[in-house]
Amino acid sequence: MRTIRIGAGAGYAGDRIEPAVELMKKGHLDYIIFECLAERTIALAQQEKLKDSDKGYNRLLEYRMDKILPLCAGSHIKVITNMGAANPLSAAKAVKAMAQEQGIRNLKIAAVTGDDVYSNIDQYLDLPVMETGEKLKEIQTPIISANAYIGMEGIVRALKEDADIVITGRVSDPSLTVGPLMYEFGWELTDYERLGKATAAGHLLECGAQVTGGYFADPGYKEVEDLWNVGFPIAEINEDGDITLTKLDEAGGVVSTSTVKEQLVYEIHDPASYLTPDVIADFSQIEVEETSSDRVFVKGASGKKKSGFYKTSVGYKDGFIVEAEISYGGSGCLNRAKLSEEIIRKRIDHRDIKIQDLTIDFIGVSSLYGESISSLSSENITPSEVRLRIAARSSEEKDALAIGQEVEALYTNGPAGGGGVRVNIQDIVSIASILIPESDIQIDVEYEEV
Repeated sequence: MRTIRIGAGAGYAGDRIEPAVELMKKGHLDYIIFECLAERTIALAQQEKLKDSDKGYNRLLEYRMDKILPLCAGSHIKVITNMGAANPLSAAKAVKAMAQEQGIRNLKIAAVTGDDVYSNIDQYLDLPVMETGEKLKEIQTPIISANAYIGMEGIVRALKEDADIVITGRVSDPSLTVGPLMYEFGWELTDYERLGKATAAGHLLECGAQVTGGYFADPGYKEVEDLWNVGFPIAEINEDGDITLTKLDEAGGVVSTSTVKEQLVYEIHDPASYLTPDVIADFSQIEVEETSSDRVFVKGASGKKKSGFYKTSVGYKDGFIVEAEISYGGSGCLNRAKLSEEIIRKRIDHRDIKIQDLTIDFIGVSSLYGESISSLSSENITPSEVRLRIAARSSEEKDALAIGQEVEALYTNGPAGGGGVRVNIQDIVSIASILIPESDIQIDVEYEEV
């Protein structure tokens, strides 16, 4: 039975390139996917595009392509990626220019568009926000982006037109894998069982090293060898959609039933009804079996007809967050840090600094669990060092700046021995999710050739 080998090239926007390069050199791949978008990433990319119409794609696009373009051309491994973010057309042009500089010829680059529905946002203002139930129009700050999670349609179209590299914007993560499988095996759009299996394959690959031991290792409990050199996974998928997950023998990490199970339940909410733009996948009957070292067979995924709606991430301005920190060390450091907390709280009231949320952590003492495990008043807490962290949200930048100034003022206006002040202020883009009809989406594919 025919089998397609797909490798993971990235699991998030800033991921390493070395494991992907090794896969392309030694993995005997047919495809490699680079999944580089998170919920807020696309909105931040839209902000960048507003400042420069030629930008808005993944910041590591050129870095990655510099390493993999020769391998793509020499080994005929096709690349599927959502590194186009807010600007797949400019991303495709950038890759073309790089190929020309490297002297690479006979390369076809596709840009898939259609996910950006910001120009139609007014018609969706009465739709409920999935997270809150309120109507989208209740958001009082400026909306800056709206991108639907589109499916594999544009990817399949590009591959049918002999594209070597397919660059998308906001595409559902598993669709990066579903697309090439649909193209290679010619499955029907109503073949829900195989679509469900393909979605499982894509879900297992989409986070890169998470299925080969990254974010899994826990020394003494879940051991992973050579995590410093962790390799990215390879999925071998046959015409029936059954999957074998593996990695390069020489790469660090591990592929086991445990790593596979952890990734299977990652971010899917209901395993029996995982909504994607291609299919409603059912992972509830999946079986995993370790057939040999670092080889896990996955079967039993299924699916049913898709919902007809696309989840759409709406990005909007949501004020400012300030983070400010200062360290105290030596005898009495925790009490000095607690005195600084008291000073900051009173200074906020005294200056009438307008804030919406305030969090104060004692890093090394209570920054993860607050007082739920160890009370700050416990006599047995005697740290030799503590870092005080003040974080606040405000609607106005001037209030965020004021808190940063107050923390810095602790140098000479606070308790003894404070040092290492760091202040960081960011304007915040938040995300609201809505469901829009699939019929509102018009997928298009444009090409660059060298």
